[in-house]
Amino acid sequence: MTYVDGFVLAVPAENKEAFREHASQLQPLFRECGIARVVECWGDDVPDGKLTDFKGAVQAKEGEVVVFAWFEYPSREARDAATAKMRSDPRMGEHAPPAPFDAGRMILGGFASIVDERGEGESGYVDGFVLPVPEGKRGAYLEMAEKAAAIFREYGAVRVVEGWGDDVPDGKVTDYRRAVKAEDGENVVYSWIEWPSRAVRDEAWAKVMADPRMQPDHANMPFDGKRMFWGGFVPLIDSNR
Repeated sequence: MTYVDGFVLAVPAENKEAFREHASQLQPLFRECGIARVVECWGDDVPDGKLTDFKGAVQAKEGEVVVFAWFEYPSREARDAATAKMRSDPRMGEHAPPAPFDAGRMILGGFASIVDERGEGESGYVDGFVLPVPEGKRGAYLEMAEKAAAIFREYGAVRVVEGWGDDVPDGKVTDYRRAVKAEDGENVVYSWIEWPSRAVRDEAWAKVMADPRMQPDHANMPFDGKRMFWGGFVPLIDSNR
């Protein structure tokens, strides 16, 4: 199954093109290091939450936009090898282009995919999710996620991925565990749905919310939905395209 490095960061809105250029300049290095796919998505429909949200996760300031991004690898071993190459490459050190965002507030981690369902079509819009799940409820969460993925594909999703936290470090300023207010015994899930377009996504969600198969069983939910956060994003960079 796919292994994923997932990132969330805040970028000043005025730096959108600078961020795109920065990401584009690094694509040759990423390919050389063996990263199978790089996707960088710009916040488009990112709501405020009552307990948690994407903006709070990265302490976004006024005028900043949340970016949801990921690297894909065929395995954890491939990811570790690629990371070692990048860390030793001068293009990621003193010769790296200046980052048009505050890297100190970026959160990152490694996730092993437990669901990776693919449909037909090309990706043009992304829904991103981050949530806490008790370790003991991994099986129940997987069962629920697999059922939901099939329904999302039925309504037009191009791909559904659920990543189970595998290498999720604590950060000095921000991190995934703080972002979802994780409690003892909880892991972090990093997930996304790819759609052909924003229009297809909006139409699909209306159908999903009305589908009796997707009505939540609040008494048996395998995670605390109040601490899950999500948002809609437009891909800026997709190395598969």
